[in-house]
Amino acid sequence: MEVLAYAKLNLTFEVLGRRNDGFHQITTIMQTIGLADLIRIEPDSALVVECEYPELAGEKNLVWRAAVELAKIGNVEPTARITVEKHIPVGMGLGGGSSDAAAALLGLNLLWDLGLSVDELAPIAAGLGSDVSFFLWGGTALAQGRGEQITSLSPLPSLAVTLVFPDLAIPNKTATMYSRLTLGQFSDGGVTRQMVQILTAGQFVRESVSGLVFNAFSKVAAQSYPELAELCREVAEQGGPAMHLCGAGPALFALPSSEEEHQRIAELLQPHSAGVYLVTTVPPEKCGVGSLPADT
Repeated sequence: MEVLAYAKLNLTFEVLGRRNDGFHQITTIMQTIGLADLIRIEPDSALVVECEYPELAGEKNLVWRAAVELAKIGNVEPTARITVEKHIPVGMGLGGGSSDAAAALLGLNLLWDLGLSVDELAPIAAGLGSDVSFFLWGGTALAQGRGEQITSLSPLPSLAVTLVFPDLAIPNKTATMYSRLTLGQFSDGGVTRQMVQILTAGQFVRESVSGLVFNAFSKVAAQSYPELAELCREVAEQGGPAMHLCGAGPALFALPSSEEEHQRIAELLQPHSAGVYLVTTVPPEKCGVGSLPADT
């Protein structure tokens, strides 16, 4: 079978404080977008995880851990050949590895005939990583706790998104970014609550949502990596839309008002060797369990 594993962006990302378990308490609104890895799953006599990137093959891939943990819960042998075809850039803040793991859980649940519900898969997902639970559902959702407590929200209408991939790699990115947060970047979750109210009331317009987009890492990223601030400044000075960080970065996104505005952004950033792509938001019925092949 083939399962699509969509990327995500964070419409809001607030850090409320540090938890006793060493993680941070967060509140965030996540949204799946039309950029996806392809996960192929077929029967085999052993567990094999293949990827065109050697560093993401075998036990080094979170998909391997997903298979092993699911097999323990299902009391079965973890036997399958899983091929991960990457289209989501690695280490950009788009959740590709987490999405791949969620897709593997959903697909293997069918292959091994375990019959677990998505709610029953969620604790396994939470044990794999903070973002994995979200990808079991996808669409538009509120994530709380360390990111594993998921509440689905009214889905956004189809919305154009400009994605920008800077020519920048950040080693140990998530840990590095969290370590640079100060108390000044912590908040009370108010921005996220406002966004939830707008979505719940069905009052969505592009301007109201784009005006509330917020990321606690934005200031840290701009200070630590001046090239990101330069990309944002370049677009803003030419009258373009605000650029926002995807997760812990370094990818950026904007909500362009038209395809022409997207093209202007692409032209402006061409000298910076940044990849610029136009995608759309993806509703929940195409994500998570909805991305499984119809004949399964």
